[in-house]
Amino acid sequence: MHTSHLQYIPLPWPLYAVLFIVLGILSVFIQIGIIRYVYARLGISSATAMVLLLASLLGSYINIPVVHLAGETMIVDERYDFFGMEFSMPAEVDWPGTIIAINLGGAVIPILLSLYLLARKRIWLPGLIATAVVSAVCYRLATPVQGAGITIPVFIPPLTACAISCLLAWSEAPAVAYVSGSLGTLIGADLMNLGSIQYLGTPVASIGGAGTFDGIFITGIFAVVLASIAGALNSRGAARDSA
Repeated sequence: MHTSHLQYIPLPWPLYAVLFIVLGILSVFIQIGIIRYVYARLGISSATAMVLLLASLLGSYINIPVVHLAGETMIVDERYDFFGMEFSMPAEVDWPGTIIAINLGGAVIPILLSLYLLARKRIWLPGLIATAVVSAVCYRLATPVQGAGITIPVFIPPLTACAISCLLAWSEAPAVAYVSGSLGTLIGADLMNLGSIQYLGTPVASIGGAGTFDGIFITGIFAVVLASIAGALNSRGAARDSA
């Protein structure tokens, strides 16, 4: 197993360019106070928020090896061309095994920030319940892809996290949304599918990388934004009623 397999870009370069452009726009929003308001509700300064976003994006290239699953003999279809006619025949291939790794930007940083929010905001109960719900949804929708790993629809985790956080803890919806969206995606999409990863024929299976990184990264942005917008609308409604 070559160690070079451990470090790879989990997203296509064009999408990285789009994300960097988005980060540039976000930096402008921070200056005018929009994103500052969103992250202030999490107890995080705008400067720290930008550092976390950049660290998550750049850290997505770094995969930390955790365990090496033993190889085995696999049966694959070998394709042959015989005078212009293609046919396939089963053949035995010695698979060297799969390295289970954890992605710095897509797993380590979101986990640490989630634990920080759980302790600081004291949202253990709603956070755990919401995480369980998001995990179940992600597990249901996660798709094992041969040779690639686990993939999941990008916008399902943030939308689910936003909905359940608003129901369980309206006053702390942004924090619960981030925690449940990040941890729920990691648990439901990656950890709960570890049993099938060994048979996908991929040299490296990264927790929080490849097929789930984009979902987790976008969850970190949109789950908080969506929940904060809902909270802002509620505050305006309460102010209008009191007037």
